[in-house]
Amino acid sequence: VHFYNSTSTLQRKVVFNQDKEGIKEIAINGALKIKELALANPDTDWSFEYSPESFSDTEVEYALEVCQAVMDVWKPTKENPIILNLPATVEISTPNVYADQIEWFCTHLENRESAIISLHTHNDRGTGIAATELGLLAGADRVEGTLFGNGERTGNLDIVTVALNLYSQGIDPKLDLSDLASLRKLYEEVTRMQVPERHPYSG
Repeated sequence: VHFYNSTSTLQRKVVFNQDKEGIKEIAINGALKIKELALANPDTDWSFEYSPESFSDTEVEYALEVCQAVMDVWKPTKENPIILNLPATVEISTPNVYADQIEWFCTHLENRESAIISLHTHNDRGTGIAATELGLLAGADRVEGTLFGNGERTGNLDIVTVALNLYSQGIDPKLDLSDLASLRKLYEEVTRMQVPERHPYSG
């Protein structure tokens, strides 16, 4: 189960008209409700994911505070970790700044071994792949992406390119991309969009 709420300064003011405590309360109440529903269904093997939406435009100390509050409710363990997804919901800075935020978060998170740090980049500045790769180098464990970069606005992370970039550096991304031609053909049929001729690997 993945839930999220916006935490950025602008969204606190414009979307929610709430201060920091009010936004944190939204996250805590959501975590409590999900925990209650999960406990009522003990035959299901539950895993939980939380995102401070617009993480990259949120004070990193505050994003950490909200995530710690959610962890306090769900009480993850090393054996049953929480996924903390840290989105660059809108790319507002260069990839190295996002990586610095990821590194700071990973360094300061209590009970780090009980959390899987996940990246969720967009491509507003055209640097979603670079931001993701630097975020992985900064300590993240997991990536969320889309096929050929399909997504909102200018797109989300292109999972094909980042996976094959990792593969080119000797890291197995655990994705079967051995038949890109068929994958591209199906993608274009289903979405009625074209993979550009100069697309890395697939063009």
